[in-house]
Amino acid sequence: YNPNVKKFPYDPEKAKQMLAEAGWKDEDGSGILKKDGKPFEFTIIINQGNDLRKNAATIIQSDLKKVGIKVNIRVIEWAAFLKNFINKRNFEVCLLGWGMSPDPSQIDIWNSKKISETELNFVTYQNKEVDDLLDLGASTYDENERKKYYDRFQEIIAEDQPYTFLFVADSLPIISSRFQGIDP
Repeated sequence: YNPNVKKFPYDPEKAKQMLAEAGWKDEDGSGILKKDGKPFEFTIIINQGNDLRKNAATIIQSDLKKVGIKVNIRVIEWAAFLKNFINKRNFEVCLLGWGMSPDPSQIDIWNSKKISETELNFVTYQNKEVDDLLDLGASTYDENERKKYYDRFQEIIAEDQPYTFLFVADSLPIISSRFQGIDP
């Protein structure tokens, strides 16, 4: 974890200002921003049966409406979601979650070589420096050296924004009393 990664605070007023500077205006009073006559509108796809994602998408929809962006939400059955949308890269925005292993390597998610169908870099993010940093991090066992590579990787991802990381879901770990020495 790199605590020095650039943070982007929630700031609807700044968002409105930046959108206006980029040419997005509500010229007809509809509440939806337009540029060159095209409304700022997109669809978030989520998988069926996940209330956490459905609630998150609804909050995103509400928040973006306040700055003039129309968000549609489409709920799709899981197998079709993966086969027809994620694997085919057939989406504007998707809402998913990641879990991490104890090893911080993220090669499968971010490496430029992992963009083909069924690979995990389904947003097709490509950055040579990220590829190099991930390769270096995976090729050394020196924790301090790895941390340097992974810290820089996190800084680039935060700046490039191929994903917008929203939250870490709460969990309630339960550990049997048979196990000793665990500090949850």
